[in-house]
Amino acid sequence: MPASPPTRVAIPAIGVDAPLRGVGLGPDGLLGVPPPRAENLAGWFDGGATPGEPGTAVLVGHVDNEAGPAVFFRLGALESGAEVSVAREDGRTAVFTVYAVELHRKESFPGDRVYRDTSRAELRVITCGGGYAEETGYQGNVVAFARLTGVR
Repeated sequence: MPASPPTRVAIPAIGVDAPLRGVGLGPDGLLGVPPPRAENLAGWFDGGATPGEPGTAVLVGHVDNEAGPAVFFRLGALESGAEVSVAREDGRTAVFTVYAVELHRKESFPGDRVYRDTSRAELRVITCGGGYAEETGYQGNVVAFARLTGVR
C-alpha cells in the first residue's frame, strides 16, 4: 500500500476501537505517547512507516492511567491469529494478523528487533506491562507483532 497516515485502530479480540494521533521521539530519544488522561487514544510513530506500506509501523498507547484501564489495557491477553485493523486517511483499511505477543523488561527491551525496518508491511503495538512499582512505574513493555494480511 502507498503511504497514508492512520486515523483509527481496532482490535476486536480485546475490545479496542480508538482514534490515532501522531507521536514522535521525546527529548530523551524515547518514543512519545499520547497524553495520559486520554484513555481511549493511541499513538502512531509518525517518523516511521504508515500502517500498510512496506516497513514497520509502530502504535503505542497507555495500559492505564489515574482513572483506570486505558486503550491497550488488555494487549497482553492478545493471542496469535488476532486481527488488528488500521483505518487510514486514504479511506482504506490495513488488516494485520498478530503472530506474537511478548513481554520484555525495560532494561532488556529488544529495540532493534521491535523497531527494525522490514521489506514487507508489519505492525508493532506497544504498551507498558509487567510488574509495577510506585517509584519506577511499569517494569516492562508488552509488544504485539503483526504482519499485513489484507486490505479493505
